[in-house]
Amino acid sequence: MPHHLNRMAEDLVKAKMENYWPGFELVAYAIYDKSNVYLFNHPKFSNNPPCTYHILKWDTEFAADTIIMYEEYPTAIVNMDHYKEYEDLFSIAVHELFHGYQYIKDEKRFPDEMLGITYPLSKENVELRNQERTNLYCAMLENDLIKKKQYLNAFIALREKRAAKIEEYLTYENLIETIEGPAWYVELKAYSEKSPLDYDSV
Repeated sequence: MPHHLNRMAEDLVKAKMENYWPGFELVAYAIYDKSNVYLFNHPKFSNNPPCTYHILKWDTEFAADTIIMYEEYPTAIVNMDHYKEYEDLFSIAVHELFHGYQYIKDEKRFPDEMLGITYPLSKENVELRNQERTNLYCAMLENDLIKKKQYLNAFIALREKRAAKIEEYLTYENLIETIEGPAWYVELKAYSEKSPLDYDSV
């Protein structure tokens, strides 16, 4: 996978981030494995051409695929060992970079992750949430306006039923949707751009 590093740097410079989201700006990003961290675009580290990244020894600060404050600067991090195909690695990097963009644009609607730990995973809540998503998905795909409204009304009714049962956790869900929804959207656009699959398949 390290052979993808220069391609990643080229694609993220070439890629018109504006095509993914209006005004999308890059923060720093790091692609890492269990030995090394390859740090790109960080203001505290300079890269001497032709190398486009700075190599650091891996440490525990680099865990998961997320956004961290590395050396006081938002840095998207992605574990390259989790992805076999370039389009997967690239699209996840774009997803995490979008969270960095949200951060530098002073987004305030990040969810309370501690509340997420106690989220009610009851069978009823999960089933109702799945029904909600199914109705919303069907509404998105439906061309008939009357059927579309029926799907949307079913979605709203299910959401209200769950709201009465899960109370403050619905706010947590809404914040997750607000933050993650656009990040998943740009991830999808980045993946479809790099994937050999046609857009409908993606």
